[in-house]
Amino acid sequence: MLALTAAGAPARVRTLSRDGRPFLLGIVGPPGAGKSTLAEALGQPILPMDGFHFANEHLDRLGLRDRKGAPATFDVDGFASQLARLRAGEDVVAPRFDRDLDAAVAGALPLSARDRLVAVEGNYLLHDADGWERIRPLLDEVWYIDVPDELRMRRLVARHETFGRPHDDAVRWATDVDGPNAILIRATRHRADAIITLTEGDDA
Repeated sequence: MLALTAAGAPARVRTLSRDGRPFLLGIVGPPGAGKSTLAEALGQPILPMDGFHFANEHLDRLGLRDRKGAPATFDVDGFASQLARLRAGEDVVAPRFDRDLDAAVAGALPLSARDRLVAVEGNYLLHDADGWERIRPLLDEVWYIDVPDELRMRRLVARHETFGRPHDDAVRWATDVDGPNAILIRATRHRADAIITLTEGDDA
């Protein structure tokens, strides 16, 4: 298993490629770890798992609105389908999650089969149940982000506050909803190809 730093990540990315299709680089970690920030810093096209959130109305029908962010609250079939198409050398147009709307926006992110690398970022890329076990075989390499839990929680609470939650509710959501998801994600760490350690100096 490789050990990486934020500073060394771009150099690793420059060595990754596949003939005839994009290299699919997974970036995984618990909520607040810094996945999106790292993916953006790599300067490559991004396919975010968050774009595959089920609509709030569907989550209400399933009784899962208060667990939004758990594995069952995503369209894993749609996610796997788009990854498979990219891996097969097809162009795709992926959805993205709009935090202001608290909803996914369809057809927002065009990704080309001619891209050298696509960063695929999300929580459950290494999860091995509930349909998510189909995701890891579609990726060429996966990095797991390690970050001190205090820093991760501070980032997470601040994010929830930025998008409208009062402080106490932001802390509750980060602890009671994101917390169990973080435990589940940490249990997949050993399946990663590389561990990238982020510290206070890499804070988003």
